[in-house]
Amino acid sequence: MRENIYRTHNCNELRIDDVNKVVRLAGFVDTIRKLGSINFVTLRDHYGITQLLVNDESLLKNINKECTISVEGKVVERQSKNPKMSTGDIEIEVTKITLLGKCQNVLPFEISNAPNTREELRLKYRYLDLRNSETHKLIELRSKMLHFARNKMVELGFTEVQTPILANSSPEGARDFIVPTINAPGEFFALPQAPQQFKQLLMVSGFDKYFQIAPCFRNEPARADRTPGEFYQIDMEMSFATQEDVLLVAEEFATSLFSTLSNREFSKAPFVRIPYLEAMEKYCSDKPDLRNPLIVHDLTKMFKNTEFNAFKDKTIKAISVNTGEQSRRWYDDIGKVIVSFEGKGCAWVKYENNEFVGGISKFLTDVNKESLVKEFNLMGGESIFFIADIEEMAIKLANVLRNELGKRLNLIDENKIAICFIVDFPFFEKNKETGELDFGHNPFSMPQATIEELDTMNPYDVKAYQFDMVINGHECLSGAVRNHSQEMMIKVFEKVGYGEEVVKQKFGALYNAFSYGAPPHAGCAFGFDSLLMILANKELVREIIAFPLNNNARDLLMNSPNKIDDKTLKELGLQVIKDIKNEK
Repeated sequence: MRENIYRTHNCNELRIDDVNKVVRLAGFVDTIRKLGSINFVTLRDHYGITQLLVNDESLLKNINKECTISVEGKVVERQSKNPKMSTGDIEIEVTKITLLGKCQNVLPFEISNAPNTREELRLKYRYLDLRNSETHKLIELRSKMLHFARNKMVELGFTEVQTPILANSSPEGARDFIVPTINAPGEFFALPQAPQQFKQLLMVSGFDKYFQIAPCFRNEPARADRTPGEFYQIDMEMSFATQEDVLLVAEEFATSLFSTLSNREFSKAPFVRIPYLEAMEKYCSDKPDLRNPLIVHDLTKMFKNTEFNAFKDKTIKAISVNTGEQSRRWYDDIGKVIVSFEGKGCAWVKYENNEFVGGISKFLTDVNKESLVKEFNLMGGESIFFIADIEEMAIKLANVLRNELGKRLNLIDENKIAICFIVDFPFFEKNKETGELDFGHNPFSMPQATIEELDTMNPYDVKAYQFDMVINGHECLSGAVRNHSQEMMIKVFEKVGYGEEVVKQKFGALYNAFSYGAPPHAGCAFGFDSLLMILANKELVREIIAFPLNNNARDLLMNSPNKIDDKTLKELGLQVIKDIKNEK
């Protein structure tokens, strides 16, 4: 085998047994330290760091931090060993240095301090940011998880199939990225929000178990746990399968993943299953962080006849927790957080020595006090926090309050991974913009009702065979039993105002396929990036993506999106409206 001209070993390879060997290393200059007439250089590559001993200072001419170099020399035992380095017992006594890539003297930021640098600067110089060992390891972890996911799915009997990137527009709940084509001016492809229809068609095609690590595209704003534009999901589908079959596969995958790639404590299967309505009642969220022990109570009936104006005719949500000794400012700060989420604030009282003190205690009647003691089984030392608002806002703000109290009181164990399934989602919901009936979660799911029952039931009471896996408050999987009946497909779309002709036009492939003997099928998709965030114990999805967009959906490194020249626009039959507001 031909020897590499730049290196014989990597920077994490040499040990005390290699002393006296003549070697070559290549990498980036991490640090340069001068100690009298001797220079110490640390050399960094993808694998690790090795210290270089440079006695001849002329060898370092024109070399500064972050230059790429190749060095040759003898392995010697270090006089001052470093137990924190895997190569800390040795160093290389350098006889030759070759400059391979010159680096500017002034860096945009120090590589060692990259995680603490302003994000916009990090993303503009992402290639430098990725040299930081902490950030570098996150991308290595991503690679390990990709490898794990493929191997595990094959082990479970799934067949990997790649579905199209250029697809059709589909109502997945977000805006599509539209792709024009010179082959059909005025017509457009859409980048897939998910491979939903294709994977169902694969089941109709006779494939028993399908998977892919699928790129998905949604033209929507950034979120902390989802990058704008594109994301990846571990997509899977199973023929002749029930919801239970899919949940068992999801449990096996998640358990195996965390056993293999994490050293943190995690929930053991079977994972707890919480009906959607129960989750909304207890946690005011369908994505509850079960590391947080706090439970939300609905006190609307308790304060139905109250004369306290702040509570009158409002939905009342409350949380009781032992807060210990806290200042008035501490309570006020909780209220400010609620205001920052468009709430009116947060009322509170404290129960000690068998009486309520502070906050709104003077507005509580004796009946209120007695009811609160009974409702929360108060023993003394607890504070009760109240949210009063219209129902939708009260639910939203109670979830914010629960999360905030969990953080401020250190109730959340960051070293734990808490997993649950949320099941029995409503099939229909009210569209917030139109007020009309709309799909609640996924239009391709099977309702927990017959066609006849759909005609007689209150549509808002219809549940779906839909489920999510929630990990530490993040939705990391969504799945469902699929609708495989042409008749049922027509019926559910009819309920939200789409006639059969519209279904044929928008979902013609599925509609037609279901008339050729479609097997019952079910499936799900893990959010690859969401799972990796949990695995890496990170809060921002941009940290675990090699080249992410920023919070404004822009690529600062490649300066995109950018404008297209007039010639290309003309070929595509497109015209840019420069001021959309005025055009309207």
